Amino acid sequence: MKLHRYFTAAAGVAFAASSAFAQSKPTVAVLYFRDGAIGKANEELAPLSKGIADVLITELADNPGIKVVERDALQNILAEQKMATDGTADKETAVKVGKLLSAHHMLSGGFITDPSGTMILNVHSTNVETGVIEYTTSVTDKTANLLAMIHKLAVKMNAGLKLPDIPRQVGEVRQAKDEKIPFQSVMLYSRGLEAKDKGDKAGAITLFNQALASFPRYDAPSKELAKLK
Repeated sequence: MKLHRYFTAAAGVAFAASSAFAQSKPTVAVLYFRDGAIGKANEELAPLSKGIADVLITELADNPGIKVVERDALQNILAEQKMATDGTADKETAVKVGKLLSAHHMLSGGFITDPSGTMILNVHSTNVETGVIEYTTSVTDKTANLLAMIHKLAVKMNAGLKLPDIPRQVGEVRQAKDEKIPFQSVMLYSRGLEAKDKGDKAGAITLFNQALASFPRYDAPSKELAKLK
């Protein structure tokens, strides 16, 4: 009986320690990106506001040393609070959303393109507790290399915020996958997220299937399709 109580107590201590460790992990959330494209490109690339944020969330989630808020949780908060979902949130909104999500670091940014096909991604992190912008960075490349850009952005943000390192092997696998996925597939996936958030389930399923058809090994649309079934 005493031995049973001993093991029960030990298990309780282990569980408490595990829970404390999970709670001690820095929590990161990512707001939708602001579309800075001009003219017709603004309308065409608008869905990337959510797509870029979603990919960045996935990239950061490769880090087992942090907790990353899922995009669906962010979307639910924005919808409940009737906040802008087009990436135009200001610092005060970022702090408010961050607190609602119990986040430590709230990432927000934007993207701009030029006629030559070059894209700039910029992002900054707001400390939710202090409201201070704690780190800012950007990456530049051809629009066709969007996923590679987001990967670089995730690595820079991880280092700039002094978060635990992303395991090297995990990062290399992610980078190898990203390099193979066509920009058009990412665009279709982003449009699918937009349709999903508007309640257009049929449209979202069609777009996710199109993204998957264009690149069958694309994990993101497969996961979204599983959620919708």
